[in-house]
Amino acid sequence: MSRRILVTGAGGYIGSVMVPLLLEAGYAVTALDRFFFGEDTLRAVADHPDLTLIRKDVRDIEVTDLEGVWGVADLAALSNDPSGDLDPDLTTAINHRGRARVAACAREAGVSRYVLASSCSVYGTGASRALTETSPVKPLTEYARCNLAAEDDVFALAGPDFCVSALRNATVFGVSPRMRFDLVINLMTLHAHQKNRILVLGGGRQWRPLVHVSDVGRAFMAVFGAPAQAVQGQRFNVVHDNMQVLTMAAICREVLPFPVHIEVAPDDADKRDYNVDGSKLAQAVGFTPGVTVEDGVAEVYDALKYGRIE
Repeated sequence: MSRRILVTGAGGYIGSVMVPLLLEAGYAVTALDRFFFGEDTLRAVADHPDLTLIRKDVRDIEVTDLEGVWGVADLAALSNDPSGDLDPDLTTAINHRGRARVAACAREAGVSRYVLASSCSVYGTGASRALTETSPVKPLTEYARCNLAAEDDVFALAGPDFCVSALRNATVFGVSPRMRFDLVINLMTLHAHQKNRILVLGGGRQWRPLVHVSDVGRAFMAVFGAPAQAVQGQRFNVVHDNMQVLTMAAICREVLPFPVHIEVAPDDADKRDYNVDGSKLAQAVGFTPGVTVEDGVAEVYDALKYGRIE
């Protein structure tokens, strides 16, 4: 019998890429989501015999939803910094308490592995370059603060029979069935496609770590596939490369097959600036993200050009 993974937020930007990857790897998958945007994001695998859908908010999850589950990929969250600050109470309810609830129910149900989707945004304004998982954290937003609080709560539940890990994902890019254009590489490519123009805020010297959405899915699978002792109680940065925002814009301009004007504005309300090291993940589980920003820009542009996303 295939090991079963429950994926919360399965209909979201990362989840709708991760679920097919898990099924292809031979896992059975329970996809739990409110499916606020519908179930079409999983239409490519809708008829898969090892896929089960549960339409539910993570704040309402029960132990019975996790019966027979071996591992949990906990992705469900209000998933960026600006939206998190719009309603801090809702962000806390979902991103902190909701995920703590999922982990607690998982442990009670006898689940063996739990992996939290956290974020490199916890570093805020990094005091140095190549921040590691033990570097000081300086969360600047409600989203980042809730990620840290969720990390603390789920790690407190770890035990001999309940292996808990957290993946601090870099800023994600690339095509997904549940597409997002609030992510910097995707947004730059969209604006270049629509307007032949990219606006860079804050002077463009601020750093961001980057990772392709499919590499996030593969990172989760690598952690699930690793010996428990290699990942128990561990935080891992998931990053392919670190770039300054102005460099990202230049790459978009170089990759795209038409003229693109880059306009730089000196101010930006977003003060995040962090550059992270991802070597711990490679050392612990043997996985290194491999999809480049150049590949991601070309992928998003191609999907826009042919109307596969909009």
